[in-house]
Amino acid sequence: MAKKNSDNVETTGAAGAGAAKPYVVLARKYRPQSFEDLIGQEAMVRTLRNAFSSGRIAQAYMLTGVRGVGKTTTARIVARALNYETDTAKAPTFDMPQLGRHCAEIMESRHPDVLEMDAASNTGVDNIRELIESARYKPISARFKVFIIDEVHMLSKGAFNALLKTLEEPPEHVKFIFATTEIRKVPVTVLSRTQRFDLRRVDVPELSAHFARIVSKEGAKAEDDALALIARAAEGSVRDGLSLLDQAIAMGEGAVRVETVRSMLGLADRGRIFDLLEHVFRGDVKAALTSLDELHRDGAEPVQLLGDLAEAVHAATRVKAVGADAGSEALSAEEKRRASTIAAQISVPLLSRAWQMLLKGGEETGKAANPRAAAEMVLIRLAYTADLPAPDELIRMLGGEGSLARSGKPAPAETSASRNAPLNAAPESQPSSQMSAVASAAPIPFDSNAYYTDDDGLGFDADYEASLDDLAGDGTGSALADPRSFDDVIAIASERRDMMLKVHLEDRVSLVKFDAAAGSIDMFLLPGAPPHIANELREKLNRWTGRKWVVVLSKAKGERTRGEVRREREAAEMEALRSHPAVKAVLDQFPDAKIADIRPLISAPRDETGTG
Repeated sequence: MAKKNSDNVETTGAAGAGAAKPYVVLARKYRPQSFEDLIGQEAMVRTLRNAFSSGRIAQAYMLTGVRGVGKTTTARIVARALNYETDTAKAPTFDMPQLGRHCAEIMESRHPDVLEMDAASNTGVDNIRELIESARYKPISARFKVFIIDEVHMLSKGAFNALLKTLEEPPEHVKFIFATTEIRKVPVTVLSRTQRFDLRRVDVPELSAHFARIVSKEGAKAEDDALALIARAAEGSVRDGLSLLDQAIAMGEGAVRVETVRSMLGLADRGRIFDLLEHVFRGDVKAALTSLDELHRDGAEPVQLLGDLAEAVHAATRVKAVGADAGSEALSAEEKRRASTIAAQISVPLLSRAWQMLLKGGEETGKAANPRAAAEMVLIRLAYTADLPAPDELIRMLGGEGSLARSGKPAPAETSASRNAPLNAAPESQPSSQMSAVASAAPIPFDSNAYYTDDDGLGFDADYEASLDDLAGDGTGSALADPRSFDDVIAIASERRDMMLKVHLEDRVSLVKFDAAAGSIDMFLLPGAPPHIANELREKLNRWTGRKWVVVLSKAKGERTRGEVRREREAAEMEALRSHPAVKAVLDQFPDAKIADIRPLISAPRDETGTG
C-alpha cells in the first residue's frame, strides 16, 4: 500500500525503494489529503465539520467554482471522510489524522466503491442508466458507495431527468458528489436536490504563503515578490499557480526570482509600468514611446502592457477613492506608494478617461495586424488627451466665469495645470490643448439665469440640482407656498413631484385669468386635457397652500400654453448661444459636440402683478 510522509507526499513501499520514481508535478504532489489541507475555503470546511459532527450528512453535494480551486479534490476528501475506517473509527469522520483502510485508494481514484465519472465524455441517458443500476447494489468493502461526477453541467437534458428520482431518494448506502464550473447550466431541479458549496478564489496573500511553504519543502528558494507575481497570474486558482511555480523553479534552477518570473510570464516590471504611466500623464510622447520600446525589447507583450497600465490606473483610482490604506492586498508597498503619488496629482475624471481609453485600446491592439504599432497609437492618444480640460474648466476658458459666479458658488481654484502638477509639467515637445485658439474669446453675454451642460445632460451647478431634493417637504417654507402667478402654480406642482398635473397645466390648459388675491383661476381646456383637472387642481391647491381656491372652466380660449412659450424661448436662446463666437469656435473644433440643454441657475423674479 502507498504511504504518506509528513508532508502528504506519496512514497512507495520497500519493494520499490531502489527504483527511480517518475517526477510528479507540484499540483499533484501537494494535492490536499484532508480538510485541514484545503486553503481559502473556510466556510465550506466549517459547514462540513459541523455536518459530520452532528450526523447531518446530505445525500448529494454540488461543488462549484472556477478552475483549480479544489472541486475534485474536495469531492475525494468528502468520499474519504464518509468511508474513513480505522481500528477506532467506525463512522463517517471529519478529522482524519492518519490514513484509513480505504483512504489511499480513494485519493488515487482507484477504489471500487468510489466511482468517478467525467460527464464531458459520458453525457447520455445510457451512462446514467448504468450508474443508477450500479447504485442498487451495496458497496463491496467501504461504508458508502460514492458517485463523483465531474463537469456535471455537460450531461444532456435526458440524462439529468433520468437521474432525478435516484438523486432525490437514493439508497441509504449511496452518496452523490457533483463538481462543475458552470453552475448556471445545471437544471434547478438538480440543484434543489443537492447541498451546494461555492468554492471561492484564493486570495493573493494566502496563495503566496502557500507557495512559500511548498518552495521550502522542495528545497528551493524564492523571492516574496516573485511568488506574489505568480499568485496574481494564477487569478485565484491553486492548480494554475502551482503549475507556474513548477515552471519557475525549473527555469531558475531552484531559485525563483522576480526577473525570471517576469520573463516567463511576459510581464513588465511594475515600477517601469508606473514610469510609463507618468510619462503619458505628462504628455511626454517621446519618453513614453522610448519606455514602450524598452519594455517590448525585454519581452513584454503590447496587449499585456496595456493591461498592466490599466491595472496601474485602477490602483491609482482606488487609492484616490478610498485611500492608500484600503488599497488592494495584491499590491506591494512600493506599488501602493507609486499609485498614491499618481492619485495625489491626477483627478478622477482624467483617471476614468485613461481607463476607458486603455480598455478600448487593448481591444484594438489585440485585433491589430501590428500590435506594437497599435499600442504606440494608444499611448500617443493618451498623451495628447492628458492635458485637455474638464468641462467645467472649458466653460471658464470660454469666458463663463460670470455665469458660474452667479450660481452662488465660488469659482473652483483647481485647474488642469494645478491639479495635475507636476505630472502635467510637460517638456517643450508636450502636445498642447487644442482649445488655446478660443481661450481668449470674449465672455458670453447671455442670460445670467442659465448655464450649459454636457452631452450627458448633467449640469455643473450642483447647488441647483441638490436644491430640488429639498422641495419635497410640506411646503410650509417654500417661496411658492402662496402662488402669485399661474407659473407659480406650475412650480408648486413640480415641487410636490406631481409631474402629471404639471404636464397638463403646461401643455393642455390655456390660462384665461389668474387672480391671486381672490384665489381664482379661469382656464380653457385644450384637446387631451382630463375633464376633472379643475377639481383636481382646486383640491391640491387648497391642501398645498392652506387657503381656498376657485378653479373654473371658460368657454373661450385664453393665452398660449406655457409649454409652447417656453419651447419657443428655449429655441431662441439656443440659437443665440450657437451664434456666439466662442461657442461657435468650440463647435468648429469639436464637430460632434452639441449643446444638450440650457437650465436656470436661479428662479426668475416673481411676477408681483398677480396676473400671470
